[in-house]
Amino acid sequence: MEIGFIGLGNMGRHMARHLVHAGHEVTVHDLRPEAADEHLALGARWAADAAACAASAEVLITMLPTPRTVESVMLAGGAAAALPAGALWIDMSTSTPAVAQQVAEDVLDCRGVRRLDAPVSGMARGAEAGTLQIFVGGSATDFGYALPIFEVLGDRERILHVGGAGHGYVVKLMINLLWFCHLVATSEVLAMGVKAGADLGVLRAALLASPAASHFLENDVLPVLTTGDYDESFAMALACKDLGLAVDLGREVGMATELSALVEQIYRRAKAAYGDLAGEMTPIRLYETLAGREFRLPATPTLSAV
Repeated sequence: MEIGFIGLGNMGRHMARHLVHAGHEVTVHDLRPEAADEHLALGARWAADAAACAASAEVLITMLPTPRTVESVMLAGGAAAALPAGALWIDMSTSTPAVAQQVAEDVLDCRGVRRLDAPVSGMARGAEAGTLQIFVGGSATDFGYALPIFEVLGDRERILHVGGAGHGYVVKLMINLLWFCHLVATSEVLAMGVKAGADLGVLRAALLASPAASHFLENDVLPVLTTGDYDESFAMALACKDLGLAVDLGREVGMATELSALVEQIYRRAKAAYGDLAGEMTPIRLYETLAGREFRLPATPTLSAV
C-alpha cells in the first residue's frame, strides 16, 4: 500500500519504521530531514513537504504534537488538498474533533477523501515495540480497511473502534486525563505516607493489596521508584497540552472540570519548575520535595512484608 507518513518524532519514527518493515511503500516527511535517515536507509522515500508526502498516498498518516500543527500541515501545508480523491487520512495525533472537522469541511468532504482519527497510548516504548493501543473514530468500513495498518503498529487485542468521527480523540483525551489524575493522586498519597513515617515499599505494597490498587501504582510509576526515570520520551509541554485540551473539551460540553483543572495547574507548576522538556512524570518531583526525599525503592525490595 502507498502510505504517506508525516511526523517522525519520538512516536512517529518507530511507527513509520514498522510500516516500512511490513512491506508498505512509505513516503515520509518531517520538519527535520535528519529524522528520516533511518527510514530512507530501509527503503522509504523522502518528501520535501507535506503536500508532496500526500500526493500519491492511498493512506496518509499524521502523527503530530499539537492540534495547531495538524491544522497547519493539512491546510496551510497543502496535505489535504494534495490527497488523491478516495484516499484515507488517518490522524494518529492526540488532537481534537474540531480541528479534524475543520480540515474536512474546508477541503476533504468536497473531494471524497475519507478520514479516521486514531490516537494511541503506550508511550514511546509501545511505539518501538509495535504494541500501541489504538482508539479509532470513523466509519466501520474505513476502520476495516485500515485495520491491517493498525495491526502493524499496535496490539491487535487493543485496537478499538470507539465510534464515529472524533470519538477516538475524545477517548484518548479522557484516558490521558485519568492517567494524569492517577499520577497526581498517587504522588500525594506517597508523599503524605512517607512524611508520616511509613516505609515507601511497605506503603506501596499495602496499597496494591487494597481496593485502592491501580495499574499506575503497580506498573507505570515503577521507573521513577526504581531508577528515577520520569519518562522524558513524553515531554511536560505535551502533557500540559493534552490536559488543556481535555479541560477545554469539558467546558465545550458543559461539564464541570474542578479536579481536571487542578491537575492541569499542578502539571503547569511542574513544567515551570523543571522545563518544557522534562518527563511527563515530573510532577512527582514536586511531591518528593514536599516529602523531603526522593521516592525510591531499595534495589531488592521486600514487598512481601505486608
